[in-house]
Amino acid sequence: MPGPVTPPALGPALGRFRSAVVLGVLPAVMVLTGCIADTGPEPTLAESSTRSPASTMPGVPSTSAPLETTQSTNKAPVYWIGRSNSNVFLYREFRDVPEQENPVTRALRAMMSDKPLDPDFFTPWQNPKKLATSISGKNVITVDVSEDAFNSNLDADMAGRAIQQLVYTATAAGASSGLIDAGQQIQVMILVDGHTDYLAFNHVRLGTLMSRSPGMVAPVWIIDPQEDVEVADGSVKITGRNTLAGGKLRWRILREEENGDKTPYLTGETTAAAEAAQSGVFTLALTLGPGDYELRVSQADTSGNDQELNVDTRSFSVR
Repeated sequence: MPGPVTPPALGPALGRFRSAVVLGVLPAVMVLTGCIADTGPEPTLAESSTRSPASTMPGVPSTSAPLETTQSTNKAPVYWIGRSNSNVFLYREFRDVPEQENPVTRALRAMMSDKPLDPDFFTPWQNPKKLATSISGKNVITVDVSEDAFNSNLDADMAGRAIQQLVYTATAAGASSGLIDAGQQIQVMILVDGHTDYLAFNHVRLGTLMSRSPGMVAPVWIIDPQEDVEVADGSVKITGRNTLAGGKLRWRILREEENGDKTPYLTGETTAAAEAAQSGVFTLALTLGPGDYELRVSQADTSGNDQELNVDTRSFSVR
């Protein structure tokens, strides 16, 4: 019997199944291709023109549901589950993935079989024996996955987040690769071994079209640098996103000493973009000497309590 799933804030991240993966093939109305240039992912995000109903999950604010724009990159956008303060949200990483499969399939396979780069994130999905995807001309992504992908014990709240993790990842991969029209509503149909009406994680009934729930995405996340990257020189460009367009943000840089302690190094404030094309995006350009650092970005606390609200963190090095 499978054991319970625990977020990293409460315990270690989930392990991975290492069983062989059998590639499934779905007849697709639209042929999927993955011929994309290899350049870095851009931080620009566009808002979905059609929104699904706000999440009814307790403790989750009604944040916006960003939809990725077309990117010139072969990196896969993958969403993970992470904890911020007392809430649990979805966070995105761009991952290097094999190119044997179409962009949607390889992003979902990474979500189900890889570990997040950031140790604050985790995934309740298991590495499936079979996984296939197709896209119809009506902007519907069909995902057919084997039952073993759901081999985790979750409560109803976390099960709903896990299904939204799949919906976010599938739609992100389709939109960022240019395979679907990001200007229209994108929906996902999840099949299990080719069938509908499966009770996912013993809580979520599948078989109907699903859209992104706006309450799932993290209020603040750092896009770049990604976890544990090395910056070649002292010029560090930081990009991220705040779900409050024009919102105030606080940032801190901590430097890791030789004994492992982290000491305050730099601090400041910035404002997320309010323009529609760059809604919520923030950027910082810092000059840092060689060393190991932790970046902390949070929404500004206007109550005067000086708390880090919806904080996201990122560790990186300058060499």
